[in-house]
Amino acid sequence: MAENIAALIGSMGFSSPEVVIGLLFLVLAVIGAVIVVVSIRPVLEFYPYTSPNARVRARRGRLFDEKQLSEIVEADTVDEVKNYLRGVPEYAEYVEKYPLEKALDSQLAETHDLLARIAPDDVKETFEILLSRWDISNLKSILIAKEAGLTRKETENLLIPFGELKDSSDKLLDAKNIEEVVNALEGTEYAQVLEDAMPEYQKMGMLLPLEAALDKNYLDKLVRSVANPADDNSKLLQSYIGTLVDTTNLKIILRAKVDGLKYDEVQSYMSGGIGEGQTREDHSGVSDQLYSAYAEGRELRDLMAVVGEEALTERDRKFLKFADEFEKQFITQTRDEDRSIEETLTLGWELLALLPKAELKRVREEHIPKYHPEYK
Repeated sequence: MAENIAALIGSMGFSSPEVVIGLLFLVLAVIGAVIVVVSIRPVLEFYPYTSPNARVRARRGRLFDEKQLSEIVEADTVDEVKNYLRGVPEYAEYVEKYPLEKALDSQLAETHDLLARIAPDDVKETFEILLSRWDISNLKSILIAKEAGLTRKETENLLIPFGELKDSSDKLLDAKNIEEVVNALEGTEYAQVLEDAMPEYQKMGMLLPLEAALDKNYLDKLVRSVANPADDNSKLLQSYIGTLVDTTNLKIILRAKVDGLKYDEVQSYMSGGIGEGQTREDHSGVSDQLYSAYAEGRELRDLMAVVGEEALTERDRKFLKFADEFEKQFITQTRDEDRSIEETLTLGWELLALLPKAELKRVREEHIPKYHPEYK
């Protein structure tokens, strides 16, 4: 029997049974390695998130509970609120150093800084851009301070000690006017952004073009950073950035309302959101139409307060109803509501269906039969 096996092994080109056994072990080892790799791949894909998730959960565990929030609400004075926060380690350092609002912003900026440092590589760029929010905030404070003629000390008290510009803040604080602020930003991305917006600022005589230009640059960078989500985590981040864009655009509309500007006068300052080829084809048109219709609805509210509802046309009433429903359904998204871009666009079309189709002049004509609820 042994001789027959040896003869068979020899006929296959192997010099000895030991060689065959060694080869079998090698094949089994390769198969085992493949099985291990396939088995742990999901774990390896999740691994970059394990440490950040643990640290975020730890911070979430330190959020104020309902009882603590109730105690803060019941405080009679701002000083009582500050005294309460002195007993909370995350806030104590900043409450001791700064006025309350600046202390709270500083603690939030510290959290953003932590997220930018611990974020996995595939989303790190987005979180680093989010951290630059504090550069934008500080630049806006400096522009407002220069316009209002505040002293250096008064301006410094407005700044949050985070962001890439914190080490060069002296040059910005020493600037005598807005033009010098722009010059002091030479070598940064913000210099060109503000230079491009200066003619409009000088023409309008208000800061809106400068502030909106900073916001648009910031949001456009964020949008590009999440343009091609690779997994559920980055898709969730893309959804958050989309909501951030919508919120900022709405703030610009409300600011324009206060400044007595029409929607068309501020449209160019608004971020267009996710670009073509990176989201659904109707995204830009739907967003533009929603913002425009909401701005008109708010204007009609003011008109109704003066002339009465009976003086409004049927068209006016539809825009009023749209504005009411837009605020109820679109703006008041709860923090627990995870609405995807697809769901947001569907909701947008449902709201636009409250208006006559002839008024939908900012969406492409071919998109109406494709997405309008009437054609479903």
